Amino acid sequence: MRLRALPATTWAKLAFAVLCVVALVGFVLFPTYPIYDSEYYLLWGREILHLHAPSFAAYDAPTEHPLAVAFGTVLAIFGNAALRLIVLSAIVSFLILAAGLYRLARVAFAPAVGAMAVLLLCTRFNLVFLAIRGYVDITFLAAVVWAAALEIERPRRGTPVFVLLAVAELIRPDAWLLAGLYWLWCFRHTGWRQRIGWAAICAIGPVAWFGLDLLVTGDPLWSLHATNNLAVALNRTVPLSGVPSATGKYIVGLIKGPLVGGGVAGILLAAWFVPKRMWMSLVILATGILMFAVIAAAGLSVIDRYLLLPAVMLLAFCAFALIGWTMLERGVVRRVWAVGALILALYAVISYAKVLSLSYVQSELGFRDSGHTSLVDILSKPAVRRDLHCGPVSVPNHKLIPDTRWILDAPASGVIARSDADDHPRLETRIRYGVAIYALNLALTRYALVEPTDNPLDNVPLHGYRRISSTDYYAAYARCP
Repeated sequence: MRLRALPATTWAKLAFAVLCVVALVGFVLFPTYPIYDSEYYLLWGREILHLHAPSFAAYDAPTEHPLAVAFGTVLAIFGNAALRLIVLSAIVSFLILAAGLYRLARVAFAPAVGAMAVLLLCTRFNLVFLAIRGYVDITFLAAVVWAAALEIERPRRGTPVFVLLAVAELIRPDAWLLAGLYWLWCFRHTGWRQRIGWAAICAIGPVAWFGLDLLVTGDPLWSLHATNNLAVALNRTVPLSGVPSATGKYIVGLIKGPLVGGGVAGILLAAWFVPKRMWMSLVILATGILMFAVIAAAGLSVIDRYLLLPAVMLLAFCAFALIGWTMLERGVVRRVWAVGALILALYAVISYAKVLSLSYVQSELGFRDSGHTSLVDILSKPAVRRDLHCGPVSVPNHKLIPDTRWILDAPASGVIARSDADDHPRLETRIRYGVAIYALNLALTRYALVEPTDNPLDNVPLHGYRRISSTDYYAAYARCP
């Protein structure tokens, strides 16, 4: 059989197989470890396995996500291997996201547009880095994109779409709005029995979220209150008037300016040539931006990851702008569009080449491995192990807490942040004795001096402590009674 005669679905399967192999090889050759939030899911999971209430109220702990906590509980069974398994699960989610984005763009536009959308996705290193650091946001994206693809394929598909949105609801509240809008969309075309059943699926996310918060903390709105307090403490709030500029800034940061411009052009082109095919992707894009505005209005943390959904949808529209001209018959319009797409592609490649630093990528990948290994090494030193009985282990701020707790299998009270002493005077008396970990070299800008609010003095040796050991990235001091 000639290669040219192979159907698009066969090419898609072959390309996906290659992508899976590349991802697996990368996972093995470039070991990485989970980010702060994901390690807390494992910590909470281990606490649950030990029949202890998860420490949602720990100092600067992230917002709990019901599905992530449940998954962390399952992975915690595997001990230290869980750190790599949670990264692997995020990489698998990225592959599922790529397959979903292809299907969405293929059904909405054409197979070539789907292939281009996946190419754009896989070359956005900001998004790839989220996967190799174990961010749960990738799983959320995969669920929503697949829900959209199935709905575009068969309008008002119903239950499969609601189930996928329920999965997304258990990860991020953004999906609550999407599920509600989809329920309204299906409302007129079904009976009350089906409406009630779908409403029950829609309620899974909010009920699980409020129920878990109530069970663990006694406050059904704990996640909202804790996230609000943390956003204020870290200075991550944005007034409603600043939402438009923050939206543009963050989306450009995620997928770069040329692709944002291409996405806008793709929306305009799709509205002109294929208006009936674009509505689902456009609704998801608009809903993502709306939820970002709601988050800002509620005084919660405003960060770029909350715009991942509209950013990914813009990639689909940008792919249409780049390759959608192949859907037209030969003629002047097709030639003009093709020339414009070529100019956009060249501009994007040149712009990206100017800012792309392979040495930075290599350094980041290397530090995700060596930084974790160095912390394991320092906490395993005989001198450190010997002095652990002297008191709690202290670290500069909240960023090293989950990693240190996981390695030492320590409770929330066993690892404390020196930055917390500013707000809790009694904490200063607790850290008069114990083991103190300090960040050195590259770890200094990753774990000690990251936020503008970080105090450099929190990484200065405490009075009376003596240096007992060190590695490439960390130094350990101790003081015993």
